[in-house]
Parts: sequence; C-alpha cells; structure tokens
Amino acid sequence: MTASSVSSVDFVRFALEQGVLRFGSFKVKSGRLSPYFFNAGLFNDGASVGRLARFYAGALLDSGLRFDMLFGPAYKGIPLATATAVALAADPRTDGRAVPFAYNRKEAKDHGEGGTLVGAPLAGKVVIIDDVITAGTSVRESVDIIRAAGAEPAAVLIALDRMERAGPDDALSEHSAVQDVSRTYGIPVISIASLTDILALLQDAPAFAEHGQAVLEYRNRYGVRG
Repeated sequence: MTASSVSSVDFVRFALEQGVLRFGSFKVKSGRLSPYFFNAGLFNDGASVGRLARFYAGALLDSGLRFDMLFGPAYKGIPLATATAVALAADPRTDGRAVPFAYNRKEAKDHGEGGTLVGAPLAGKVVIIDDVITAGTSVRESVDIIRAAGAEPAAVLIALDRMERAGPDDALSEHSAVQDVSRTYGIPVISIASLTDILALLQDAPAFAEHGQAVLEYRNRYGVRG
C-alpha cells in the first residue's frame, strides 16, 4: 500500500528537521554505501515522538484499513505502538475510540503475570507497528505471536519504505523487503513515506539539491518502482 498522499512529504520534511533523515555517505546494514540514512531512534523527545505518532495515526486512518488493535515488536515498536494508540484516541476520525495495544518482551518474565506479552490481549485484526522493514525478521516474529494468540495480522505500519532490493549487486532480489513481507504474509504494508517522497522533496529543497542526483542514482541501481 502506498504512503499517505496527504502527509508523506511533510513527514520527510519533519524527519529532516529532526536530523532523523540525513544525506551524505552512510554504510548501511546491507554493507552498501547509501546517500541517505534514516534513524527513527533520533525521534527521542516528547514533542517529536508526539508528532511522529500523529503521522503514524494519520497514515493508518488514511489507508481505510479495518483494525482492532496495535502490536509493537520489541524494542523499537514498543514506544511507537504506545504513542500511536494515544494519537489515535485523540484523532477526531476515531470518535473517541480507545484503540488497545500490546507488545512483546525479548525474554519471558518468570514472576508477576509472566510470559512475553504485555498490554491488551491480542484479538481481532492487529496492526504491527515498526520503524522500517529491512530483513523482515521482526515482522515474521510478530506474525507468529499474533497468530499463536488466535488473532489476525491485518497490516504492517512503518515510517519509511526504502523501496530497496536486497542481495549483492550481481544478484539483486526481484522485490523489496516491503514487497516480500506483503507477498509472504498476504497483508498490506502501509508507510508514512517512501523513497519517492524523499526524491520529491529534494527537487523542491535548494539546500539539499546537491544530494538529489546521488539519491536518484542509488534508486536507479537498487530500487523498485511503485
């Protein structure tokens, strides 16, 4: 599913303002040198996380997806699911509906309530919330947890779709990590913004114009369309 047409470029601008999106030369997890880097961990104060959550909530509501609750995979997904649930409750389109959320622990707790799950019981249609999708490991684990509880994974909601194929240069995958997740689990991936939105902003931002060609070349080499 495509990013929200209403807020996607605004979100890219917001990420730039917060230093979450940067341009230059960065070695990413795949070993490639990327002309841009997105680090959602730098949304690290109340004001920025509150605004980030409104973007997440807006993208989810704009999608028209039917859902019952949110799930945040440990660790990055935990504050994202929590903050997004707060933003959804404040959005007039939800009519005051309180959206439940849950998250998992990396290690089972052997006292108190025990187990690995915290929050509302997993039930109904569950939206998984994370920052980005790289290898899809977090999504796979989340899908397994949700299905094991008898609930239904409804979608994955992320901040940025890099629209990037995996693998070595001479054997690139046919699809991006986001496309692979959608095809594997049969659920949509909703992104607030994508590489297309980054390129759109670069065209209209003179201060960052020098990076536009490098990002475009990177997209032409590793990217997928759509």
